[in-house]
Amino acid sequence: MNDGRIRCPWTLAPGYATRYHDVEWGVPRFDDAGQFEFLVLESAQAGLSWLTILNRREGYRRCFANFEPEKVARFTENDVQRLLADPGIIRNRKKIESTIKNARLFLELASKHGSFSKYIWSFVDGRPVKNTWKKTEDVPVFTPAAEKMAKDMKKMGFGFLGPTVLYAHMQATGMVNDHLVSCFRHAEVNALTL
Repeated sequence: MNDGRIRCPWTLAPGYATRYHDVEWGVPRFDDAGQFEFLVLESAQAGLSWLTILNRREGYRRCFANFEPEKVARFTENDVQRLLADPGIIRNRKKIESTIKNARLFLELASKHGSFSKYIWSFVDGRPVKNTWKKTEDVPVFTPAAEKMAKDMKKMGFGFLGPTVLYAHMQATGMVNDHLVSCFRHAEVNALTL
């Protein structure tokens, strides 16, 4: 998009949906619905490009009950077979089965902590980390908080959510602001959480 605004360089990839960067990426999500949606998408992304998953987002929304964890947690083997036949998502049995199991664990954590958001935001003391990266190369692949989160969630049985995937989740849901300081969204996202 050539509107004169400076964006994070990764938005320049061919076919990239700039709207996602400009509207969603890095905006703090304190709602369980948003947290679950991005956990589903981020775990599906493991080993693939984010653009691949973003382009299938509506397929995931349709296939995974509009990202309602209560419904996904009740999926059966028949649902797994249905999903394996749907070209609107990544048809990987292990990822599909993991998403169903993750939905059940998500609900357990939500029940135990009052909400899943309370649990996951506790890894950053309930407030977004406001980074000041100048170059893409400065942005880490994961942080100690993401490692700690991954270890805790793996111990509970979550799948396809290692430290790199969970750091991407933290970026997407605004637990960290990783827009470069030169990007017009950096200041806007910081202003959301003064």
